[in-house]
Amino acid sequence: PRRTDSRGKYGLRVRHGLGTNDEVEAEKLVEQLNELLADEGWWSADRRDEAALRFDGLVVSIFFDRIEVGEADPKGLREQHIRLPSQEDGYSRVMLVGTTGAGKTTLLRHLIGSDHTNDRFPSTSTARTTTSDIEIVTGDGPFKAAVTFMPEHEARRLIDECLEEACLSVVQGGDDGEIADALLSHREQRFRLSYMVGSWAKSDITEDLDFSFEDDEGQDELIPQEERVGESEESRNNANLREYVARIKRVAEAVKGEVSATFEIPQGVGGFQNDSDQDVWLEHFEEALYQSDAFADIASDLKDDIIDRSVSVVAGNFDRNSDGWPNLWKFEDHNRNAFLRELRRFSSNHHQQFGRLLTPLVNGLRVQGPFHPTDDRLPADTNLVLLDGEGLGHTARSASSVSTRVTQKYSEVDMILLVDSAQQPMQAAPLQLLRSVGSSGYVHKLAIAFTHFDLVRGDNLRRSDQKKAHVLASVNNGMTNIREVLGTQVSVALGRHIECKVFFLGALDKDKRGIPSGVASEIARLIKLMKEAATPKEAVNASPIYSFEELAFALRDAVDNFRTPWRGRLGLEYQSDAPKEHWARIKALARRVAFGWNNNEYDYLRPVADYQDRLQESISRWLENPVGWNGAVDEQSKENAIDTIRQKVFDRLSSLAYLRIARRHRKEWEMAFDYRGRGSSFTRAQTIEHIYEAAGPHISFNISDPARDFVADIRHIIKEAVEETGGSVKDIREMIEGQTTE
Repeated sequence: PRRTDSRGKYGLRVRHGLGTNDEVEAEKLVEQLNELLADEGWWSADRRDEAALRFDGLVVSIFFDRIEVGEADPKGLREQHIRLPSQEDGYSRVMLVGTTGAGKTTLLRHLIGSDHTNDRFPSTSTARTTTSDIEIVTGDGPFKAAVTFMPEHEARRLIDECLEEACLSVVQGGDDGEIADALLSHREQRFRLSYMVGSWAKSDITEDLDFSFEDDEGQDELIPQEERVGESEESRNNANLREYVARIKRVAEAVKGEVSATFEIPQGVGGFQNDSDQDVWLEHFEEALYQSDAFADIASDLKDDIIDRSVSVVAGNFDRNSDGWPNLWKFEDHNRNAFLRELRRFSSNHHQQFGRLLTPLVNGLRVQGPFHPTDDRLPADTNLVLLDGEGLGHTARSASSVSTRVTQKYSEVDMILLVDSAQQPMQAAPLQLLRSVGSSGYVHKLAIAFTHFDLVRGDNLRRSDQKKAHVLASVNNGMTNIREVLGTQVSVALGRHIECKVFFLGALDKDKRGIPSGVASEIARLIKLMKEAATPKEAVNASPIYSFEELAFALRDAVDNFRTPWRGRLGLEYQSDAPKEHWARIKALARRVAFGWNNNEYDYLRPVADYQDRLQESISRWLENPVGWNGAVDEQSKENAIDTIRQKVFDRLSSLAYLRIARRHRKEWEMAFDYRGRGSSFTRAQTIEHIYEAAGPHISFNISDPARDFVADIRHIIKEAVEETGGSVKDIREMIEGQTTE
């Protein structure tokens, strides 16, 4: 009764074994549980010790365990087992970022000497493959791994959403295959049940030879026999899935009947005359699903199946919570092949292992060992920490801001390596990363690796220098956009740094024997730059003087640039660059922010990141114009000083954005998620707009108290950042009076 379900409601349905075959003993335990359930006086974690004196220990554990679920610290768990070295240890930390399919994980394989055929680590695909943090520490043996997993409640919510989609497929007339597809792959494409419970075997599959490519031949032979899911296991998985689909159909049809009877439209979704009626019906259908015991039973069975998959892992050791859910897996081995074979249970995406993999549950994977390039043309004495993660978005809609999962690491790494495809360079997402890095003051950490350089072709591109010039032209075009947003100073600095930190790579999908000497030289140069990235920056010997005059105007622009697109996404006004989002997506976002789930983001809907980015961009431009300087005043010193302030402001804005958008308004976000019925999507949009208005109030000459408080918060952040770097903030009148006195 004191644990919340996936909708934030108290009364989570859980199941637990009683640990006895004695029916009389079992009845006694059930009676004790019912006594606890019947008396709300026991429904508090602080009554646990008292309950232990009165009730059986198993009953106390079942009832009280995880009543108060604290947020797990996956990074801390990994750190306990494998420490992440830093500059002080002689290591460079390098973060690889780029669009999905750009080839950053393929490049990472070459940097750590991972064979595409035998090692298959990390996993690659043209689709979204890397959905967790991958941290690789090069060093000496043995090979060690520390893998952390998403919290149980988050996994349960994702399972519920997959089930919900499957039930919607039923009422929309989907066949068994479509129902299974909805169940097995979450709509965000970050959580795939098929990896853990098996894929759906379609009886009507026919191979279309017209789409059978030469490169596809022999791919199935890449997986060793002992790692494949055997026929008998696959048959059991498929039978289990067919039973799940049958149960889902029964639940969906039963709930559909109940809801349709309430709305007096027995035919369900297909009989509605307008979208508004259909939306109301769907919301009531969704609500009724979560009230169904049969729906909860399916979710519990799926969760138990996942736990069973983790129990089947023999190698290494798991740390689990009281419900058996894995928190951490630790493993160590001197044999590279044996080590990677076990690690692939947590990182692979190969279809022949579907039903055994735990990859979708992993939120962080850290390994340490002799992961060095095996190509003799590349340096092997590398002390590197290589960080890989989820790719950036592809489209302008998904690139309005960079996820906080990426930006929060800017200050922790020595190099930010943007991996982009030379075939279609500098699209929306890479440009947004450049904007983010430039406005946050981390330009000196940036480098760019253009992959697929071997595929840059054209009648006018015959020589490598012509191809390089063609790719770099896209960078220069991007600088024009950045100049308009961030000003000349940042765009010039970006251009200057990028000029000597650009690498052209191709044929990375081949093994070391297929890598041309020119590409090998580029990778060697890249590794050298990575190692040098840990060199501390020179001390800043100039300090700016600022006045807060004109700051309010910069903040007004930031607020407008944040709120205007969101008014379009919420459907409150038309915005061509930010079209209205479907009500279900806005509702899904509200759920995540209300419960502090998935970094307060849903797919490319990222209000916290948007808020931080728009503020940082405006403040960055404002910082370019101090009213005076102390100390050395050459241009490089000025740039270094302002960049240092930008970094400190950026780090503080991260906390402010989370506070003003999410933490301070949890109740309002819950309200937005809870709205049901006709007009609820508009009411939800208005509630979220009110949150944004409180977080970023309109700034005018007749400034309101909320706007005044907002400006004061920003002033405080800037003042602290400036003074920490030796600068100062003065009232303009004081400066004028001082100059007059002199």
